[in-house]
Amino acid sequence: MGTLLHFKSLYVAAFENCKPEILVVILKIYSVFCGLMLLMAFYAFAYRVFNGFEF
Repeated sequence: MGTLLHFKSLYVAAFENCKPEILVVILKIYSVFCGLMLLMAFYAFAYRVFNGFEF
């Protein structure tokens, strides 16, 4: 749990005092999108491993 809080504090600190605000919003949306894409890639890899896909 401490690791997640550390990542959250890094994420929040990265966007402090950034201008313009629209760029900050776009970067936050993009970071969430990249996180979702990484989770989907890990899921697809695990699905193939556990269902006997031939690599």
